[in-house]
Amino acid sequence: MNLKGQTTLPKPAPRQVDPQVLAHEIVERLTYRIGKNATAAKPHDWLHAVILAIRDRVIDAWIASTEKTYEQQGRRVYYLSLEFLIGRLMRDAASNMEMLDDMQAALSSLGVDIDIIAALEPDAALGNGGLGRLAACFMESMATVDVPAYGYGIRYVNGMFRQEISDGWQVELPETWLTHGNPWEFERREASYEIGFGGRVDPSENEDASQHQMRWRPAERVIATPYDTPIAGWRGKRVNTLRLWEAQPIDPILLDRFNAGDHLGALTESNRAEALTRVLYPADSSPAGQELRLRQEYFFSSASLQDIVRRHIQYFGDIRTLPDKAAIQLNDTHPAVAVAELMRILLDNHGVDFDEAWDITRRTFSYTNHTLLPEALESWPVPLFERLLPRHMQIVYAVNSRLLGEARRSGQFDDRAIGAISLIDEGGERRVRMGNLAFAGSHSVNGVSALHTELMKETVFADFHRLYPARINNKTNGVTFRRWLMQCNHGLFELVREAIGDRFMDDPEALRELDRFADDSAFQEKFLAVKRANKVALADLLRQRVNARIDPSALFDIQIKRIHEYKRQLLNIIEAVSLYDQIRSHPEKDWVPRVKLFGGKAAPSYHNAKLIIKLAGDVARAVNHDPAVQGLLKVQFVPNYNVSLAEMMIPAADLSEQISTAGMEASGTGNMKFAVNGALTIGTLDGANVEMRDHVGEENIVIFGLTAAQVNERRAHGYDPREVIGQSRELGQALDAIASGVFSPDDPGRYRDLVQGIYDHDWFMVAADFDSYSAAQRRVDGIWHDQALWASKAIHNVARMGWFSSDRTIREYATDIWKVPV
Repeated sequence: MNLKGQTTLPKPAPRQVDPQVLAHEIVERLTYRIGKNATAAKPHDWLHAVILAIRDRVIDAWIASTEKTYEQQGRRVYYLSLEFLIGRLMRDAASNMEMLDDMQAALSSLGVDIDIIAALEPDAALGNGGLGRLAACFMESMATVDVPAYGYGIRYVNGMFRQEISDGWQVELPETWLTHGNPWEFERREASYEIGFGGRVDPSENEDASQHQMRWRPAERVIATPYDTPIAGWRGKRVNTLRLWEAQPIDPILLDRFNAGDHLGALTESNRAEALTRVLYPADSSPAGQELRLRQEYFFSSASLQDIVRRHIQYFGDIRTLPDKAAIQLNDTHPAVAVAELMRILLDNHGVDFDEAWDITRRTFSYTNHTLLPEALESWPVPLFERLLPRHMQIVYAVNSRLLGEARRSGQFDDRAIGAISLIDEGGERRVRMGNLAFAGSHSVNGVSALHTELMKETVFADFHRLYPARINNKTNGVTFRRWLMQCNHGLFELVREAIGDRFMDDPEALRELDRFADDSAFQEKFLAVKRANKVALADLLRQRVNARIDPSALFDIQIKRIHEYKRQLLNIIEAVSLYDQIRSHPEKDWVPRVKLFGGKAAPSYHNAKLIIKLAGDVARAVNHDPAVQGLLKVQFVPNYNVSLAEMMIPAADLSEQISTAGMEASGTGNMKFAVNGALTIGTLDGANVEMRDHVGEENIVIFGLTAAQVNERRAHGYDPREVIGQSRELGQALDAIASGVFSPDDPGRYRDLVQGIYDHDWFMVAADFDSYSAAQRRVDGIWHDQALWASKAIHNVARMGWFSSDRTIREYATDIWKVPV
């Protein structure tokens, strides 16, 4: 008998993994699941059949993992994130289930090229940048280190957007990744929940109810329906669940209105529900956009909390033991409303008194902060929050009353500090601070790099840290090397394996054994050959996609990340303009041939970020067509950056640009992916760059610019960018060229305001760091001229990156925060 008292059926024999068996299963699925024979099958049919064959083995491990979790009756982790940038899953799952080579052989026997069909799998449009990719790495690592976990998010129909470049400008188009279905997901209609918005709150009608027990009567309801995707860990040790919510109307069509001729009005409820899960990060520059963002965040948080509580009651009975069995991690502030939602469920649905409910809530939640930017610590206008979530607004006020009372009783806070701790921002328009709610409602608050964590204590959460000095801790981010070395850089993976054996596949820190080969000329030659092959592959891809002609012999200098002023793509472009001028002015110098590649998306309403993309294109057009620099400098913006494109660009990179304003990047994970793939980093002492320098050695990383402390000092004591620009001839000339229309002859004033912002305030210290950055780039040139030296430094980077595995990060979360054995 199983836990539910049902008869346990005999388990089927484990499926074999060998080419002959796999080939038979692929043809069988092609015939009976897709309705094609091998002769008529198209590449997408083969892809679907292959996924089904892999999926069967993943499902076997998935069911076994679930059964093991229920038998152990231990604590389960629930990871709430608005993004999960999982990318393509076919190779990932096959590799983790240790069947990739056999699958390749099986397909070869059928006359099918695995690379061709793998390229047809769409990237899941479930995220945008580092936050979502981190969540994906964490899901894989949780399965790998045997942490039972659910990931909870939204099943976006169109994701953020598909980026195209038209006349140099970003154009946002729907990302139609679900058009032909998703064979990895399973609809779970039986686990659907109602989600309410608006309405009113009445006293409870239960005579035994406490004074805090109320009844919320929403004016609007939608259905949250889950779709489950299995996430396999390395060697199939565990398979966890990614549960994504889709919004559906309660009444898909108001038939009486339709029959009366109001065809559009009849679909109003359906359209409003579908809008909830259509787009990631709808523009919040308008009131309607803000409302949709808040609706999305509450929708997935409420559905996830209802699911967690339902599962807990089903298996453990007593809601009061929830913290003993569930550890809920909030990935940034997007799911912070879950704190108020759990309080509502405890108070109104289960009759728990307020103080006990708050204790249960805080012991259940933990919160990861990802930013020090005030605008990224979400807040919502009180009228909007109260109109959409009236019961939650009551709870926020009640929690705030206790929180501020606790702070005042401590005797260590003045009115300013009390105001900073408050869940309500009283400065100007009153707003609900979601970062403060997440902090107050969690027993653990972690940063994602050592520097970021210390800055949290000193800046955005300084007063909270004084009130709760033991709550903030650090968990430096990591990446999964299964995806970011073994799969995306097969040549380097095989070279490392040949040199040091297989142990690093299970213990990434064993990569350190590669150190002894850093100065071995024969190994260096093989290493550089692998890098060149990756560069040739990227050059071929760019020729196909954007008709770019780039030389694989050149230094590939790559910056790929979300387009934002603090990430300073603008600094990179200005330095490219300066380099362009220097090459033309001094042709006699021994310049290093360099290809500067950019990729990333700008938020649709972020004007300056979109202008930076346009500037990159304008500079590229001028530089790439100037015969005076042919072969010495190329600039290219690569559209629609996503996981699959990263898997091509990162292995091909020689130089990794990690040049954010110091103190503003929480961690970064692209920096780790580049380094383990043999790229040198040029960067500021920001985020995880600090710890990377400590691990790889300061001689193997190129650091420049102001430190976080120096940035703060300049901002505090008066910084005059005009004076700095006046003292830098190269910077002044580059800015003048951009501002005067040299690169935009069709619209000479296009970049005037962008440049004027540097002259007037330069909040992101572009001018302050320019000379140091330019000098660092010339140091890079010097290293490149000595290819043996370059190879040695690059190999040391690969060897010393093992600590930055997401497996290590997850073990730290499990031990220190979630209290789950690993």
